[in-house]
Amino acid sequence: MVEIFLKTLPFFALIALGWGAGKRGFFSEEATAYLTRFVFYFALSAMLLRWTAQLSLSEVFSWAFVAAYLSASIVIYALVIAVAMWRGLGVAEAAVEAQCGVVGNVGFLGVPMLALLLGQAAVGPVVLVLACDLIVFGSLIVILITGSRGEGGALASALGGLIRNPMIVSICLGLAWSGTGWAIPGPVDEFLGILGAAATPGALFAIGASLAFKSAERLSVAGWISFAKLVLHPVAVAVAALLIFPVDRFAAGVMISAAALPVAGNVYILAQHYGVAPQRVSASILLSTIASVVTVSLVIAWVAV
Repeated sequence: MVEIFLKTLPFFALIALGWGAGKRGFFSEEATAYLTRFVFYFALSAMLLRWTAQLSLSEVFSWAFVAAYLSASIVIYALVIAVAMWRGLGVAEAAVEAQCGVVGNVGFLGVPMLALLLGQAAVGPVVLVLACDLIVFGSLIVILITGSRGEGGALASALGGLIRNPMIVSICLGLAWSGTGWAIPGPVDEFLGILGAAATPGALFAIGASLAFKSAERLSVAGWISFAKLVLHPVAVAVAALLIFPVDRFAAGVMISAAALPVAGNVYILAQHYGVAPQRVSASILLSTIASVVTVSLVIAWVAV
């Protein structure tokens, strides 16, 4: 446990560095937004494109893996929605809380950290978890919010968001290139390597800097959501992957580790865009990220045994 904690510590130290820069005013909220945009559209996309181009679809895709992850995630999603509606919330707010309960920071934190801690073999499973989050839950929240408001074109909006998402595009392009059987040309590979190398420090610094501008209001609700994300979600995924579906032990460990990640920052972007409980999401991201310093280390130490 101590060894894993020490290995994860540099990742969280980079987040803390970004938080300090934001709190001290060295990095403004506007500067953080531009850094996040650079990582999202360029550095992380280059990393994903380069990694997936070296995989084959047969290595990445597994029906058992997808079934285990989605079934467990849907159970937690439904549970968080049920609790929210029991508290008297509407569909839109309940959907946002449920999104926080199952969508972790796989892109900015999980992809670089799990690949380094668990090895390059973890890339395929991490990419598959990321694809499930983006395609299934990224579409579901848009459909639920717009549908609850009686707005038309909910499905078209969800599909449009997927097509414009650079992570989805880079994964698809990488797998398409992999399907040709050709190696990436040397200069292109070096270009993607140099650009992709900025993803890990840039993403972690951006996470921390953005946390400096997050609100800590509504901590009781944020505590429940963080518990659902950091504890209930990985437990449900572990049960599905290890006891119900025939998922490879290593891939199951990667899936469980990805499920243990804190609430994703893009949930806040969606909440802010639709005007649905952004302060609640902000507090959940802040609290779950702080708590994940311990919980993620515990989960990775367990799956790495």
